[in-house]
Amino acid sequence: MHLYHEISADDLLNLMAQAPFLLIDVRDESALADGMIAGASHVPLAFIPVQYQSFNAVGNIIFYCQRGVRSAHAAAYVASKGIQNVFTLVGGINAWQDAGQALAYISEERKHAI
Repeated sequence: MHLYHEISADDLLNLMAQAPFLLIDVRDESALADGMIAGASHVPLAFIPVQYQSFNAVGNIIFYCQRGVRSAHAAAYVASKGIQNVFTLVGGINAWQDAGQALAYISEERKHAI
């Protein structure tokens, strides 16, 4: 049994329209050039243990990566620290695109400000 929830791309879209959320891309910085889900923040997986306490102030926390493996690790870690309403996007950003959803692209200037 997981301490976090798995969410599909369609369910993520619905959740984003209804509830307060924090969407976190845990991929490496080099992957950001391929696009992100609009509204996401970038926190590489290695930094989750350092920054997880700042996630507690938001209703729902959704992690994603390329295929869903690293985001499941991030979700498990954060949920193990007692934070509630933690989700991982099953299939990652690949599933998001397969569901017909667009990606946002960031400029080089903004990329280095993240």
